[in-house]
Amino acid sequence: MTTTGPHALLVLEDGTTLRGTGFGAYGEAFGEMVFNTGMTGYQETLTDPSYCGQIVAMTAPHIGNTGVNDEDPESRRIWVSGYVVREPSRIASSWRARRSLDAELRAQDIPGIAVPGTRALTMRIRERGAMRAAVSTVEDSPQRLLERVLASPRMTGADLARVVTTPQPYTVSPPPGTKTRHRVTAVDLGIKTATPRNMAERGVEVQVLPATVTAAEILATDPDGVFFSNGPGDPAAAGYAVAAMRGVLEAGRPVFGICFGSQILGLAIGLTTYKLRYGHRGVNQPVMDLATGRVYITSHNHGFAAALPGQGGMGGRAVPPYAGGSRGVAPPGLAPFGTPFGEAVVSHVNLNDGVVEGIRLLDYPAFSVQYHPEAAPGPHDAVDHFDQFCALMDGGK
Repeated sequence: MTTTGPHALLVLEDGTTLRGTGFGAYGEAFGEMVFNTGMTGYQETLTDPSYCGQIVAMTAPHIGNTGVNDEDPESRRIWVSGYVVREPSRIASSWRARRSLDAELRAQDIPGIAVPGTRALTMRIRERGAMRAAVSTVEDSPQRLLERVLASPRMTGADLARVVTTPQPYTVSPPPGTKTRHRVTAVDLGIKTATPRNMAERGVEVQVLPATVTAAEILATDPDGVFFSNGPGDPAAAGYAVAAMRGVLEAGRPVFGICFGSQILGLAIGLTTYKLRYGHRGVNQPVMDLATGRVYITSHNHGFAAALPGQGGMGGRAVPPYAGGSRGVAPPGLAPFGTPFGEAVVSHVNLNDGVVEGIRLLDYPAFSVQYHPEAAPGPHDAVDHFDQFCALMDGGK
């Protein structure tokens, strides 16, 4: 591809059209239009496999100011389909920078658009929900582009974990001088580099396997614990991962799941999942641990959530609304519910909207959270969840 020209179009499936300036690759991209509220960490966002199939708008006004380095990518490539910012930085000012954001987007064939109306775009998504969209630097007719947007696939029903997963198994070992305490098998549904690194720093050897691995193949590695990662797409389309989760649970191995992996745990124990109107994407979501009352400020990237029996889709909530909400007042205790694996509880809830943010089994060594404890990017409030996983494996031994 050649360098971009000055003209670019962003068209949403409801007909909303924004004109702006192209940057990054010359061309066009289709995907689900979402927004990210993080003020930092754009390189980690771009390379997070959970964004596969999505056009991401950044609400922070100035993106690209620290350039792109070779240490911060969270996977082997950029996964977003297209990129929307208010103002791309004209210079990169960081001693770690190796190239500009514009150059990196061009090198990886990712088209971007700079538009002055990112605030209006975000409000539109909040009002109407995440929707299909296109970014184009080659089409000058909004109507023609809209017709192609309406013909593009939806995120509901999309099986994308197969797309982003590692093609071959690999192992991340503890740093030199660190004693190996545990051996974990991680199912790569879209895993980020920081996740096995966090476990390795705790003396955990992590063997990462492709998304379609079976329970028998997982158990054949004789792990002390099994980890199910974050990832893109509709969890209801990943029946292979649900089957693998059930097999691991039946074997009684300690399990930890995050994000997509948390939804897979929910499906494996008989819950349903549903699509959030515009999802949670950013580094500032308040989540309460119902067992302790502690509030974590967490990093999120998900468009689907688990629903309790009979409660999915109630006003967009998976648990009933409660007084206090983001003001920090704890919700009423949620009663245990039955599953094929004994009783389970909702362990965490989002204080903004009541969405289920964690599940814990009471009769099996398994738990999950709907956010990113590795926090790349984001606050490190929840990094202790890796210690909880280690403690669960200690108990298993």
